[in-house]
Amino acid sequence: MSLLTINKLTSSVGAEVLGVDADRLASDDLLGEAVMQALEDNGVLVFRELGLNPQAQVEFCSRLGEVDYSSDGHHPVAGIYPITLDTSKNSSAAYLRATFDWHIDGCTPLGEECPQKATLLSAVAVAETGGETEFANSYAAYEDLTDDEKQRFGSLRVVHSLEASQRRITPDPTPEQVARWRQRRTHEHPLVWTHRSGRKSLVLGASADYILDMDLDEGRALLAELLDRATGPDKVYRHNWSVGDTVIWDNQGVLHRAAPYDPNSPREMLRTTVLGNEPIE
Repeated sequence: MSLLTINKLTSSVGAEVLGVDADRLASDDLLGEAVMQALEDNGVLVFRELGLNPQAQVEFCSRLGEVDYSSDGHHPVAGIYPITLDTSKNSSAAYLRATFDWHIDGCTPLGEECPQKATLLSAVAVAETGGETEFANSYAAYEDLTDDEKQRFGSLRVVHSLEASQRRITPDPTPEQVARWRQRRTHEHPLVWTHRSGRKSLVLGASADYILDMDLDEGRALLAELLDRATGPDKVYRHNWSVGDTVIWDNQGVLHRAAPYDPNSPREMLRTTVLGNEPIE
């Protein structure tokens, strides 16, 4: 018998978990494996109005894998990173505007770190308008390719950079901004990620700059086309936040983005990240 009661939200991605309260999520050691299996099956799990406190959030994520504590100092609870455009709560808030574009976390790490396994957000405050989070299944994006496309795209390699994602929101940067972006080195990834499970997904999003050994404009047009196909309205789950909601997603198989909202909005999400150990290859 499954430990979780699941209600699918779309045919492609997303499911609501029913009958689990914050106390059970924080204390039931058996839920970790069940949640990870449900993530594999659904990509995104929604716990509506859960009211999970920050310490319990980190404790729960520690049951799923190794928690990222590298953002210490942004929040009193280690392992919590505030997602807000308020610079008094997050000094790196300007960079978060890039999350308004589709992306996969961890494609441009500082070193050779693997993309995060999973990301969890809990809503502390929500925007009056905008600020929804959208999700699209990158496994399904691969599965929807024709057999010919799967063969042609299987050998393509894509250069990802912080600069590519930042130029989308700051198309006319200062030389100082460009220099700062370029301090983060570029990374080369296959377009098709063959996972240890045997499943395949497309590695797309804001950080994808160009395709190696392909005409620059032609390669960028292909990346844009594939992203459009992967994120069509019928393939997206859009979460409308309420205070207390908790959402967790499989960062290795799901694209996500935040809908734009007023920079002066009180919107604040508390993020905890489960580190990955699977390179893109």
